[in-house]
Amino acid sequence: MDLMLAAVVRIEFWLAVAGLFVVYHSIVIVGGTQIAILERRWLGRKLPGGRVVAYSTEVGMQARTLAPGLHFVIPFIYRVEKTPMLKIGEDEVGLMESIDGVPVEPGRIFARVVEGHSLFQDGETFLKNGGEKGPQLEVLPPGLYRINPYLFRVERVPMTRVPNSQIGIVVATDGRPIESPRLLGKKIEGHNNFQDGRAFLEKGGQKGPQIDVLLPGSFRINTKLFQVEIKPAIMVQATKVGLVTARDGEPLPQGEYVAKTVEGDEEFQNAAAFLANGGQRGPQFDFLRPGTYYVNPLMFEVGVADVLLVQRGEVAVIVSNVGKDPSRPAQAEPENRLIQGVERYVVEPGYRGIQREVLGPGTYYINRWAFTPHLIPTVNITIDWADTKPTKDMPVVFNPLAIVSKDGFEMTVEVKVIIRVLPQQAPHMVARIGTIQNLIEAVIHPLIDSSFRNQASSTEAMNFMQDRHEQQRLAEQHVIEELKRYYVECVSVLICQIKLPERLMQTLTNKVVATQQKSMFDAQQEAEGRRKEMEKTKAQADLQPSLVKAEIDVQIASQQKQQAIVLAEGKGQSTRLEQEGVAAGVEAVGRAEGEKIRAIGQATAEAYQKQANALGMLPLAMIEVMRRVSEGKVKITPDVVVSGGGGADNNANMSGVLSAFMASIMADKLSARGPDKP
Repeated sequence: MDLMLAAVVRIEFWLAVAGLFVVYHSIVIVGGTQIAILERRWLGRKLPGGRVVAYSTEVGMQARTLAPGLHFVIPFIYRVEKTPMLKIGEDEVGLMESIDGVPVEPGRIFARVVEGHSLFQDGETFLKNGGEKGPQLEVLPPGLYRINPYLFRVERVPMTRVPNSQIGIVVATDGRPIESPRLLGKKIEGHNNFQDGRAFLEKGGQKGPQIDVLLPGSFRINTKLFQVEIKPAIMVQATKVGLVTARDGEPLPQGEYVAKTVEGDEEFQNAAAFLANGGQRGPQFDFLRPGTYYVNPLMFEVGVADVLLVQRGEVAVIVSNVGKDPSRPAQAEPENRLIQGVERYVVEPGYRGIQREVLGPGTYYINRWAFTPHLIPTVNITIDWADTKPTKDMPVVFNPLAIVSKDGFEMTVEVKVIIRVLPQQAPHMVARIGTIQNLIEAVIHPLIDSSFRNQASSTEAMNFMQDRHEQQRLAEQHVIEELKRYYVECVSVLICQIKLPERLMQTLTNKVVATQQKSMFDAQQEAEGRRKEMEKTKAQADLQPSLVKAEIDVQIASQQKQQAIVLAEGKGQSTRLEQEGVAAGVEAVGRAEGEKIRAIGQATAEAYQKQANALGMLPLAMIEVMRRVSEGKVKITPDVVVSGGGGADNNANMSGVLSAFMASIMADKLSARGPDKP
């Protein structure tokens, strides 16, 4: 009995020990930064073929894990392995790859996204929801994660950082193929700067280089789905312009060299808007001014060119490569265009060709693909034919002119030509000859050379030198007329030096020496004559006192003679003037008396005429007779009266006859005198 009891006690003890052992091994304590990975060894279904990780009812490494805390597991069935949690740093992302799951669809590289696995921390849910084997689109942001290392491989990579003044060029390794003839993947909305790979693919993202770029910043990007290359942003300096060439877009129209302007492309920083609004591939009309631009270099190539700087004393003639085709002028013949000053290729703004308006001094931002500038100096330009080297003030120097005179002597002539182009004539000059260098080399140099050769061939060498001013005038006149055809003003043509042959110069020197000797002899002869005159003058100076006294005596006698003449002339003139005064007085008195008589007679005649008009001639005669009788001027009583014997009647008859006779006499007298005579 005791033996049995002891055996039972020992059995219970060992059972208790075994129970304690089982309980001890059934308790799993997982720390706060740990996870527990389970492996089921017994009592479960067999793992299906092709599977690596088991569900909870299957034998094998379990997909599920144990979170931090106290857990009870059946020993001998499960093996527990503790491991630290996965930590993703602040500047890192975790790239996920599933070791187990459904195979990825053909043509795809990345597994599709499934829901409910809590950022890959619930492996069993991931598998049950159809999670696919292979690289995953989702990434792990910074933090601690319970990731089963037997189900997922995690690669910690740095976040994608784009520094300031740089951009990120993105190439997608998965997606739909890019449509022909496009070079870049189309713009996709909603992928949050390529941080949401699922949205990118589900919305039709295309495989290959992307049209969008990453601006400066930090991004949690799946670098297995998107390869990012950091490139410097386009920086245009203060004295530069950026010329843009589009690698993709619509083809340029036939005959066009520069693409049209596109609205809304944000200065080529929005390549998708550029294509959507009909942007054309090739050189662009718009350009970039100084600044920093985030331009996709896979879409746009940007070259840097200098700004147009027009100095004082210059103008810029602009040749436009864009615009409407210029209309032809009415004058088709070249000679008419030259006469009337019409150039076919000088056009108004908006037309293709040489612009009529020029640019004055200043700084200009222009597109040199669309507009080609020609800098034309408007100050005086000096061209030398001399034995000197070019300098800053005289940049154009030719060898002296070698010409042959009419008499066969070879001469060397140094010439200076000064020209000027007026600003308003600069476009026409460019249309005719192109540049100032072309003008000098192709026009002025041959013109000066031929002009002096022609003049020398018709003039002897000595005459050419002696008539230097005339030769200069002829050459200048010829050059002025010729340069008018090129719209260039000739300021002057100057002959600086003429070098004759040595033997001719010796002859000329001998002639000059002989001339100088003759001049010397003439000067000596003139000096002797001057000496003779000096001796004569000296002798005259010695006799000067006597000559002065004689001259004074002559002057005194002459003055006395003049005094006597003046006194006599004064007396005669006084007498003559006195007599002329008396005669003039008598004449004036007589003239006054005559005027008085004439005035009285005229007044009397006018009075008689008015009385005759009023009374008649006969009554007026009777009145006048009576007046004169009363004044005693007419004698009517005869000294002797002879009468007949008729008595009283006879006396009356005689009185009537006498009165009628007297009236008739007075009337005739008045008629004969007229109205104006007294």
